[in-house]
Amino acid sequence: MSVPETVDRALLTAAVVVIVIAGAALLERIRRGPSMLDRAISLDVCAALIIAGLGAKSAFARDSFYFPIMLVLAFLGFTGSVGIARFIAVRDRPPRHGKDRAGNGTEGPEGESR
Repeated sequence: MSVPETVDRALLTAAVVVIVIAGAALLERIRRGPSMLDRAISLDVCAALIIAGLGAKSAFARDSFYFPIMLVLAFLGFTGSVGIARFIAVRDRPPRHGKDRAGNGTEGPEGESR
């Protein structure tokens, strides 16, 4: 085995070790996440780790078979994150003061009309 092949194998092994450690930390974050947004972000990171794992497997095997799969997973991860963030943002939005869409006045924090 030549020096470049040895370095290549060592770097790929290190990448896989880092991906596995990140996956273990990710599972703990999903389990303990205090809010729904933390869990949603963790699931997005999970998709990124799967993509990284497929990339490492492709580099190790010197095969480009997984590239379209990685692209589809990246697209699904992005759209899922945007959708979850949108629904969580609507749910966690504080009530507005002033006039609502119907033109009715709402009260401020001290009870006076704004």
